[in-house]
Formats: sequence, structure tokens, C-alpha cells
Amino acid sequence: MTPLLRSGPRSAVAAFAASAVAFGGSVALLGPGVSSASSHREAPQLISDPQADNTDVYAYVSPDKPDTVTLISNWLPFQIPQGGPNFYPFAEDAHHNIKIDNDGDAKPDITYNWDFSTQDLRGLDTFLYNNGPVTSLDDENLLVRQTYTLTKTEDGEVTTLVEDAPVAPSHVGDASMPDYQALRDAAVVPTKDNAMSFAGQADDPFFLDLRVFDLLYGGDLSETGIDHLNGLNVNTIAFQVPIRFLTDGDPVIGVWSTTDRPSMRVQNADGTQVYKGDFVQVSRLGNPLVNEVVIPAGLKDAFNALAPENDASVAPAVDRVLDPEVPKLIEAIYGIPAPKTPRNDLFKVFLTGIEGLNKPMGKVQPAELLRLNTSIPPTEEPNRLGVLAGDLAGFPNGRRLVDDVVDIELQALEGAVRTGKLVEALAAGDGVDMNDVAFGHTFPYVALPHSGSGGSVAGGAPDGGVDAGAGGTALDRRSLVMPAEDGTAPWLPMSAAAFGVGFAMLGWVVLRRQRGQVR
Repeated sequence: MTPLLRSGPRSAVAAFAASAVAFGGSVALLGPGVSSASSHREAPQLISDPQADNTDVYAYVSPDKPDTVTLISNWLPFQIPQGGPNFYPFAEDAHHNIKIDNDGDAKPDITYNWDFSTQDLRGLDTFLYNNGPVTSLDDENLLVRQTYTLTKTEDGEVTTLVEDAPVAPSHVGDASMPDYQALRDAAVVPTKDNAMSFAGQADDPFFLDLRVFDLLYGGDLSETGIDHLNGLNVNTIAFQVPIRFLTDGDPVIGVWSTTDRPSMRVQNADGTQVYKGDFVQVSRLGNPLVNEVVIPAGLKDAFNALAPENDASVAPAVDRVLDPEVPKLIEAIYGIPAPKTPRNDLFKVFLTGIEGLNKPMGKVQPAELLRLNTSIPPTEEPNRLGVLAGDLAGFPNGRRLVDDVVDIELQALEGAVRTGKLVEALAAGDGVDMNDVAFGHTFPYVALPHSGSGGSVAGGAPDGGVDAGAGGTALDRRSLVMPAEDGTAPWLPMSAAAFGVGFAMLGWVVLRRQRGQVR
């Protein structure tokens, strides 16, 4: 994982926040409840707006089409497959962006923007997401549908690459969506620039043991080996584009993703919400885990609002890279000596790129970007440790789905980039070396989402990947609804009563609104 940041003095926090305001995108401009978050739940304001939570970014030369780059960005983490009746749509009133810097100045030379629209046909007829089996994206049984428009901004010119493209729906369950693979396939669409685009639900491709937050795996490395994202889904945008449309004389590109929201959210008395004002950046993600475990809580929201070109001007953030906290914690807990500071090796990994690998030519503006050298061909048999294992096509040269970024960054923090050798005492890392479901071999590569039917993946992973197996999550949710000894389910009468009260209240609200409209 990337270095934890020490909580600095209040003056440092104020300086960072002031910088965010000065360079545009102040969190203070946001109305109550609007999220400013990236990665998995790492920023304080994201809880009230998880749709804006940009969780992971991937960028790599496509293994089956090496003249293209695949860009993947995910939103809305920790999706429980059974989480209905309102499942997991992409946010409307938000810009979902993937940005490209191709000249080293940390400014976006190309911005791809996905804007989503929702058609909800349920009205007063039903609470169901679908009222029968869904066999196509335009099936009349699918009552909640989304489409998107994809635009490209370059040199101030906006080009529409695709309009009204379909979104793959949330995977309600096997009865509702008996052939989810067909729905996935129908959501892969060609665009201008000879590109391919996909938007829809997928298995969360990030794999790790989250017990890192319990004093680094329990203080004795005893709490490792469980993929806590096993069985959970995420909303995915994937884009495959020829390399020639991304580069400009330099094969190295910087990649990051953002979410923009209108600056104010208004809660109306009738329960509706309206977003107003100019769009501001509320989520930002480049390298994995940076804002999650590098940036301290007091700076996270401001970091999300900051443009990468201004990163180097914020001394408290740069200092945490040059003098990280995690090695000191590891030394205190496990007795492994921390590497000497300043950590110029980490400065290169996270802020400038590494010479001879993924550092842009010419002058480079230090910025927290995911940097990819597009001239390095894909590896036939990728190594999960990427560059540390001699696989130059892997992280931190871009990021592939199979890269074990937790173990890689843990080793980098302990000096492996500087010494060229792995720290044997931490070789096991978090004990989670691969995703719970196999990735696909063709675009969009991410695995199919876990089904609402028991947490399994419908039809297995695409392209012959292994099935997730029964369950799919550490928690057996069937234990929550076990019958009593006499075979009855004691919670059913209470549930029926609750539904009765709920519908009575709903009827009263509808009647009140209708009367209000008549007046």
C-alpha cells in the first residue's frame, strides 16, 4: 500500500485546503451531503453520495490488441448483488471523466466524458427493477434503463463519440436475467476514433485484505488472506482506443479519472433532489490507494478537489511521499528498519514517473498520475508484482487488472524500488494474490458481476474464466433468514406488517401530493 500520511498541524491542513480553493474546485462550494471521494470510501464526504465515489483506475496496453490502450475506471463501491429494489445506477447530474496528459505538464490534453440518463418506467405500478425475465437491453420487462453520451474534448474542441449508448443493468439475479453475458455483450459499443466503449455493472476487480486498517493486519500479520471485495460489484466504464489517438510524440501518457458534480444539491419537500450551479470536481483518482492511505483525513476532500498540475505546490502532501509514515509503523510494529529519507524513489513512483520506464520526455510537472509507457508491449504471462518482478508492462507502469498493487506498494515503501530486492519478511503481503473471479481475455476484460442469486457470477467469468463458486462473499447471508425449529420463518409476519404500514404511508403521501397538485 502507499505511504500513510501523518496528521500535520492545523496550519498545514488550512494551507492545503486554501490551495484547493485557489486552484478551483473547493469542497466548501458543495451543498450538504455532496461527496468528495475517490478510492473505496476513503474521504469523509463520500458516504452520502457513493455514486460519485471513483474507486480505481486502470490503464494498460491491450493484450489482444497491442496497438490500443484500455482505460478502465470504476464507481460506486461495495455493491451487494442482492441490494434491491433500487439497485446501482450511474449518477445523473454528474460528469464521469477519464483524462489524458500526453506532454508531461499534468494538464488534461484529452478528456473523455460519460454523461448518463435514466428512464424509470415503474411509476406507481410497481417497486420492481424488472417485472419479468430480461433477455435484451430493450426488453419491456426492464423497467429501469440507462443510456449515456460519450464526448471527447481535445484542443478545446468537443466531439461526440457516441450518443444514447446502452448501459448494462445491475444483475438482479438468474431468474430476472438468465443470460447476463448477452446483456454485457450488447453494452459493448463501437465509437468514433475506432474505439470501443462499455458501461455497466461488473465484479469489483480490486483484490486485497482490508484488515490493513487494524494496525497493519492485527499488529502481527495474523489478519491476512481474505479478499474483502470477494463477491461485491462495482459500476465500470471501460474504453479501448488506438494508441495513436492518445500520444503526441511521447509514448508516455498520464491517466487519471474524476467525477464532477454541480456545486449545490437542493432537497425538495416532496422528496426530489435537484443539482444546481457550476460543475466542480468532487472525486479524483490516479495511482491506487494514494488518497485512501497516503492522504490524512483532514486533507482528503481538498485533495479530491485539486487539479494534478497543482499537486507539487502543496508541501504537506509532497512531504508525506518523501517521508512516509507506513515504513515507520512497520518498524514499530514488526521491527523491520524503515528506509532512510528523503524517499526520492517514491517521489519518482508517484509523482514524476521512473526514468527509462514511464517518465515523460522533457520537463515533467510532478503530479499524482498513473503513468503508462505505451511503447512497452504487453506481457504474455503477466507477473502480479509487475515491474518489481521484471514485468515492465505492469504497475507502476500503468496498472493492469491482475497487478497486485497492495503487495507492490508495500514492497516499494520498504525500499524495493531503491534496492531492487524484495523484503523477504513481507513477501507474503496481504495474502490475497488474485481476484476472486478470473478476468476476461477480450474487451472489456472485467469479470461479469456477481448475481443476486446467491452471490455467484452468472455464467462464470467471460471468456472461460472460473466461476466464483457458491457464495462469493465471506458472509453467508442465508444465515440471516434461517427458519425456526418448527419450519416457519418468524420474521415473515413482521415483514408483512411492515409492508402493510409502509404501503399505507405511501398511499397517504401520494394522496397528499395529488391534492396539492389539484390545488
